[in-house]
Amino acid sequence: EPNRKAAFGSVGRRIPYRILHVINQDGESLGNMHRAEALKLMDQYDLKLVLLRENAEPPVYRLMTGQQIHEEQLKRAEKEKASPKPGMCKELSLSSAIAKNDLETKTKQIAQWIEKKYHVKVTIRQAK
Repeated sequence: EPNRKAAFGSVGRRIPYRILHVINQDGESLGNMHRAEALKLMDQYDLKLVLLRENAEPPVYRLMTGQQIHEEQLKRAEKEKASPKPGMCKELSLSSAIAKNDLETKTKQIAQWIEKKYHVKVTIRQAK
């Protein structure tokens, strides 16, 4: 399933690659190493290996604490929540004879949708 997004989290000991590029918990590169060496480091410092970039050659993994993984998951969830969903369009239909207070309410609603990065389509119908 190539379209499925991988969940961000510890990969544990299931590493399909032999050679990895490893980054320590402070963000410093430890260079390329064999999977067994990376697992030894993981056990030695009581950290977890997390896949950052699978498409890189070799794949990039980072040693993280459980707290760092949790914070990163929260950041990604917040970013995904804030980003607009593709094709999400809000549509609003108004009459040209709309009352002033109703128009103000609808305007506030439109402003909230725009803040949430929705596409907004407004249709004004002519009153009879």
